[in-house]
Amino acid sequence: MLSAGACPAEFVSGRLRHPVPRYFIGTGKLEEIEQLINLHQAEVVLFDHTLSPSQERNLEEALKCRVLDRTGLILDIFAQRARSYEGKLQVELAQLKHTVTRLVRGWTHLDRQKGGIGMRGVGETQLEIDQRLIGVRIKAINKSLTKVRKQRNQGRRARKRAEVSTVSLVGYTNAGKSSLFNRLSDSNIYVADQLFATLDSTLRRIQLPDLGSAILADTVGFIRQLPHQLVDAFRATLEETTEANLLLHVIDCHNEEHNFLKNEVDTVLAEIGANEIPTLLVYNKIDLLENQPAKIDRDEHGKPWRVWVSAYSGAGIDVLLGAISEIMGEELIEPVLTLEPKQGKLRARFYEHGMVKEENVDEQGNIILALRLQKEEFIRMLEEEGIDPLPYLKPVTLNNDHNASQDAVIG
Repeated sequence: MLSAGACPAEFVSGRLRHPVPRYFIGTGKLEEIEQLINLHQAEVVLFDHTLSPSQERNLEEALKCRVLDRTGLILDIFAQRARSYEGKLQVELAQLKHTVTRLVRGWTHLDRQKGGIGMRGVGETQLEIDQRLIGVRIKAINKSLTKVRKQRNQGRRARKRAEVSTVSLVGYTNAGKSSLFNRLSDSNIYVADQLFATLDSTLRRIQLPDLGSAILADTVGFIRQLPHQLVDAFRATLEETTEANLLLHVIDCHNEEHNFLKNEVDTVLAEIGANEIPTLLVYNKIDLLENQPAKIDRDEHGKPWRVWVSAYSGAGIDVLLGAISEIMGEELIEPVLTLEPKQGKLRARFYEHGMVKEENVDEQGNIILALRLQKEEFIRMLEEEGIDPLPYLKPVTLNNDHNASQDAVIG
């Protein structure tokens, strides 16, 4: 509510086994709300539920003031936060899809307009005109967003060709994703203690220990019961999550409901098809807790599954980068490859992406390369040149002495 710029005057709660078809709430609760509106001279009533268009219209007629449901409030916040061209298009699309079902409440008093040449005959109602105009605008926005998605796909394909991995930040809104993004990438994107401060996906290159460069993506924050029209509208942004190699699930560990919020994010990830991507939990804001050190927690197999950090103070950032490298380096190999002189193109590709550790030339003029790269990338590159990769596959053990113990405390 505060994130939308509204000042709450009173909170009203109640229990219903089933919503009342006409008003969603019962007549007794409706009278209570009406009295509170008169007492506080309130201008808007917000419902933390999804209302049907008829319920919203009936409530406004009964309460004599503006009524917004959960989806309408979220859309209002989104409209205030959108900054980029893409973000504004996505918000407008979601607003139009939400509005088109609620137009009737604003035009029930208007009759049909005269239509046809010479203004004869029965034409469209104002409602029909507005619905048609909204439909035209929705088509135009979808066309523009299709171009945006093509551009994103081109960038994504270019990163794959360049063998650059992507790490995507996800989490409940206001968990500190953008602050962590700034800390990891040394950037200065917009940060605020409010819901949905980030609506636009931002990409930056970061350096990982033992692995080299990777792309870090900051994405829109999730929220429980995320309206489906918002999921559809923000599909271009959410694709950065579904296409990532690793998800950093940022959690506000100072929030008493952080376990519940984590489950809500997991639900949304499942809805968009990202629940199978490797995930590292990042418990943020430890600076707000007493006696909580920055540390890394490991599972029964010794693999990192949770890191405690503070994006505000910087505590635990180094160990987080080490944990990311360890997870993404599980498929890292160090093959020694012998190439004939005519295979210089493949040699150039290895050098272009910083995969060559050492190079030698034997007496026959063959090139001997000591490499370090992801197994999947190595297999693909060799298969493209018609070379069998199996004899060269040998995993690498990263040097993780600094975070080897389950409770390695960072000073």
